[in-house]
Amino acid sequence: MLQPPMEVLLERTESKFILVSLAAKRARQVNDYRTKLGEGLGVMIPPQVESDATKPLSLAFDEIAAGRIVPVFPEEEIQDDEPE
Repeated sequence: MLQPPMEVLLERTESKFILVSLAAKRARQVNDYRTKLGEGLGVMIPPQVESDATKPLSLAFDEIAAGRIVPVFPEEEIQDDEPE
């Protein structure tokens, strides 16, 4: 049984593809944070929710379900063919 439920995760991300991409990216960030903890390298974002999850992917799903990690879509640039 997946916790948090798949329905909650899909409500937050709108599609399975976005969910998988977002969770994978965040899980890599959490893993980097945990492995480099104490080294003081760069700016790393710590886990955003209290969770019993031990695996980075499970923690990423918990963060998405809580609304702490949300997908951001780049704005499309509109190109004018006419010179000014």
